Amino acid sequence: MTETLLLVLVVVTALAFDFTNGFHDTGNAMATSIATRALRPKTAVLLSAVLNMAGAFLSLAVAATIAKGLVDAGAISLEVVFAGLVGGIVWNLLTWLFGLPSSSSHALVGGVIGSVLAAAGTSGVIWSGVLSKVLLPALLAPVIAIGVAGLGTYLVARLTRGVAQEVTSRGFRWGQVGSASLVSLAHGTNDAQKSMGIILLALITAGAVPADSSVPFWVILSCAFFMALGTYLGGWRIIRTLGKGLVEIDSRQGMAAETSSAAVILLSSHFGFSLSTTHVATGSILGSGVGMPGATVRWGVAGRMLAAWGLTLPAAGLVGAVCFWIQHVIGGFFGTFLVFALLVGTSVTIWVASRRQPVDHSNVNEEWDEAEGARLRTTVATTGEVGDPQVGPVVEERLAASVAPAISATRTNTTGTDGEQP
Repeated sequence: MTETLLLVLVVVTALAFDFTNGFHDTGNAMATSIATRALRPKTAVLLSAVLNMAGAFLSLAVAATIAKGLVDAGAISLEVVFAGLVGGIVWNLLTWLFGLPSSSSHALVGGVIGSVLAAAGTSGVIWSGVLSKVLLPALLAPVIAIGVAGLGTYLVARLTRGVAQEVTSRGFRWGQVGSASLVSLAHGTNDAQKSMGIILLALITAGAVPADSSVPFWVILSCAFFMALGTYLGGWRIIRTLGKGLVEIDSRQGMAAETSSAAVILLSSHFGFSLSTTHVATGSILGSGVGMPGATVRWGVAGRMLAAWGLTLPAAGLVGAVCFWIQHVIGGFFGTFLVFALLVGTSVTIWVASRRQPVDHSNVNEEWDEAEGARLRTTVATTGEVGDPQVGPVVEERLAASVAPAISATRTNTTGTDGEQP
């Protein structure tokens, strides 16, 4: 009976991780489309949720990698799996609170590896699998994404040079709907598989399915649903960082970044790499800034993201190890339940802290103030053209129409008789 309760608790926690993965990674697909107004915020997250769920049914290669390619099955117990999941969830919530788009994939892998190290030592980890399936893709994916997106953006900028801004904006916004949809579908083929792999690992450990079993359909459906639910709620804090914090992006850059992300993610899913879609999406957005003449890239924000990426595996691993030790010291189901209670308390505390400066669909596109650390404030709508004085996409057309006469009058009053500034 205790074993059954523990298995149920592990499955519930895995689905909770899937939920956090959904809202943590929504920005990977939709941040640029929201920033350029190609899609309304609520429409964007709904579309992403539907396509994330559909993508979860297209491939199981990554689930097999997570279940069988990173840790020795002989070193695994339900307590170990549970502790690893807690490590992943806590890191996801902390980085969400600070609006840092870190890797949910690496948070999960780090949590599991940390708990395995605490339980069985270094022999319990398949280091060759970690190197080839996690670390190398983590290093290569953002670099490849920057290169592909940078080249694509540069070519698009050259081809559309001299074309009226309203023409390119309208056309590429429609293109962004398609490219962002493709990223969402690709995200489902990669990230939804990770919780499937963890649940399969738990089922094998508990003896509920054979060691060579494939992922049961109910696991696929449950993981797809909870990721879609998390995606629909929208990780607005991270959407804001990706859409407004890295690059003041226009629709041409947005489409190039999204297309690059989709190509890299789908290719990695095909080969079963447990790729960080966050690393790919961030690299693509940075590449779109590098490749666009006159664009400004906020390297300070990028540096903070890089620091979070470097901390993800060890930080999540430390939490996973501590959680396993708590279970081991107390012992039995009560030890696991205590860790679960601590997880719930930590989650509630982080959520309450986030309410001090809420970010949602109504303010996600407000102007980014780097000096104030992304503090939200009202912004004047602009045309979306890269460079001064057009500093960002239009937030609301009606607002733009209402302030345009005042801006025009101000410029007239501050201009000398010979047309120069006094």
